[in-house]
Amino acid sequence: MQITRERKTTRTNRRTAIVDIGSNSIRLVVYQGPTRVPAILFNEKVMAGLGKALATTGSITDESMALAEKALERFHRLCLQMEVDSIACFATAAVRDASNGTELLRLAAEIGFDTKVLGGEEEAELAGLGVISAIPTARGIVGDLGGGSLELALIDNGKVLERQSFPLGVLRVAELRSKGKDQLKRQVRKMLKKTGWDENAQGLPFYLVGGSWRSLARLDMFDSGYPLPVIHHYEMQPQRARRLVSQLARLNKATLKAVPGLSTSRIPTLADAAWLLSFIVRYLGSSSMIVSAYGVREGLLFRNLTKLEARRDPLLVATESSGAAQSRFPANSKLLGKWIAPIFSEDPPEWQRIRQAACNLGDVAWRANPNFRAERGLVMGLHGNWIGITGAEREMLGQALFTSFGGGSTIFPGGGKLASEQATQRAICWGLAMRMGQRLSGGTRNPLEQTQLRKIEGRLEIIMADDMRGLYGDAVAKRHLQLANMLDLEPVVATE
Repeated sequence: MQITRERKTTRTNRRTAIVDIGSNSIRLVVYQGPTRVPAILFNEKVMAGLGKALATTGSITDESMALAEKALERFHRLCLQMEVDSIACFATAAVRDASNGTELLRLAAEIGFDTKVLGGEEEAELAGLGVISAIPTARGIVGDLGGGSLELALIDNGKVLERQSFPLGVLRVAELRSKGKDQLKRQVRKMLKKTGWDENAQGLPFYLVGGSWRSLARLDMFDSGYPLPVIHHYEMQPQRARRLVSQLARLNKATLKAVPGLSTSRIPTLADAAWLLSFIVRYLGSSSMIVSAYGVREGLLFRNLTKLEARRDPLLVATESSGAAQSRFPANSKLLGKWIAPIFSEDPPEWQRIRQAACNLGDVAWRANPNFRAERGLVMGLHGNWIGITGAEREMLGQALFTSFGGGSTIFPGGGKLASEQATQRAICWGLAMRMGQRLSGGTRNPLEQTQLRKIEGRLEIIMADDMRGLYGDAVAKRHLQLANMLDLEPVVATE
């Protein structure tokens, strides 16, 4: 499915709207920014419950139809007001399976939406691509739990290898559970056996897509005291699924409403989602459960990229774009990363990209009050809307920026819980090197292009031509010494 409803625009930064008519909710998301990782300008959902009666009546109720019509009218008007350049509208299991699904399509067309009804396997394909977009190294089984169906995709090496769809959405699980938990267990076993993935899937990570499973992860984050309020790439051990089942059996609605980020509209179906998840990961012998904030909508965007765009690192693209928008001298970020790289040549590749991401954001806090620049940098690193990054890597990114903007050589308050001590200390060194480079250059590019930083024979050298020596003032010398001490080296200024 291609993005539809193109319109002419004079903007270079295009706006794309996606309307997702799901079995549980209808959602509008408007994107703008780099095609590889566009930022979300607007995100709104309406819990229309199109699939809530499918298991009993086979059709969408009049109440849900009316809610859907009202939501689509609002979303269409918003798209016009926001002057979006293109709109993609798709529907999933409820419209696909309902006897009166064509009636909803007719209403959507009258409002102005050209709606594509996704087949089950195409929905699974897009969910898999969404996870690949957000976690390029992902290898395992993607499970996308919607209201009316469950999609499974086997992914590896940036490709969706297999895909399956089953009429086992969270709105249908309750009926099976009402017949006894063994009925649900038998259905799951039958479903997974049908995939034929028994050998290929055993022991792989299970990637969670969909609002119900993300809500379960929110509950687990709260229960485990996870230090970051970021759901993407949150990882749970498989036994946590069974614990969630036990928790939901004893927690009341008031307690669940107090869980940060947990949508109250998801509470009624959480127990059903937990039972289904616990059976699946037990059958598959999953090594872990990893949450993806990206799913079908982002998979659609990813599928429309060129091969060159799709191969770009989403973390580096996003941090480069965000850094450029907030920097004094946007072209300096890549140069700063190149300037400090020689003294960190032993960093493993997974650290090198986090270091460059920090440099991409190396000027984002300069507008903040000087007393709060370190905190601003920390928040950008920890809580930024980044993908392609784990929780431990977020701590490294936040630590580097905290140090770079004046946080000193100490671990940021509350830090060091996810990243190892070695990783944290390395991030502090990155921050000190960035701080020195920014002070030496004043944020401009020529000083970084005409000087070098290197580590040799116990010395931390800044190599400068004679006509550049005037840049080496007391403030630079102080930061040079601080970094050298951290690396257990002697600070030296050398001449070319």
